[in-house]
Amino acid sequence: MKIIFLLIIISLIVALGFLGAFLWAVKDGQYDDDVSPAIRMLFEDETQQTKNNHKNSQKS
Repeated sequence: MKIIFLLIIISLIVALGFLGAFLWAVKDGQYDDDVSPAIRMLFEDETQQTKNNHKNSQKS
């Protein structure tokens, strides 16, 4: 019976640790922008295109 109480206490400590990590991430702004990262890959990187065009114009 003692082991069950020990396991419950340990699981509560682990759960509180995960809750603390989640609240820390929310406070830090980790979840502020959840829309644009999903659609960012659909658009071409303009800076990469500019660099490639600049390199090609210098070689000619």
